[in-house]
Amino acid sequence: MEKADILDEQAMARAITRIAHEIIERNKGIDDIILVGIKTRGAFIAKRLAEKVEKIEGKAIKTGELDITLYRDDLSVKNTNNEPLVQQVDISHSIEGQKVVLVDDVLYTGRTVRAAMDAVMDIGRPAQIQLAVLIDRGHRELPIRSDYVGKNIPTSSNERIVVEMKESDGKDRVAIHE
Repeated sequence: MEKADILDEQAMARAITRIAHEIIERNKGIDDIILVGIKTRGAFIAKRLAEKVEKIEGKAIKTGELDITLYRDDLSVKNTNNEPLVQQVDISHSIEGQKVVLVDDVLYTGRTVRAAMDAVMDIGRPAQIQLAVLIDRGHRELPIRSDYVGKNIPTSSNERIVVEMKESDGKDRVAIHE
């Protein structure tokens, strides 16, 4: 059951624009940065961030995608170590010595981000890994924090954050469900 709307289309666009500016400012440009979206919605957000950055900077930023299984009991496919299975990596640029900005829709326990960091480290050794999320809802189980946040939304453990995006859902919005 839906409890409350958090972000509408305009608020989501503003949050993505703000994150794009923060990434550019913090890194003093985009020359050594690769945006890596965690599929599915993180990849959509990374694509939108890349478009905003290109408008701001006048040049394209390097991008890539990671496809790891969501770390939810009802959707997970796990390897023998009971960790999320990395299914596909689509990063055509070398990450050696680069600043990798992982992008996801919701930061919750931190397990998905940890799996994505492991996947990045298997590819190469970046100079730094940063994290950009549209929504940070708290309840971390691992010591992971986001560097760039669209919106912090404190939630209870029985609530869910539902992110809808035009690319997959036909509309842009974020809501809390019970």
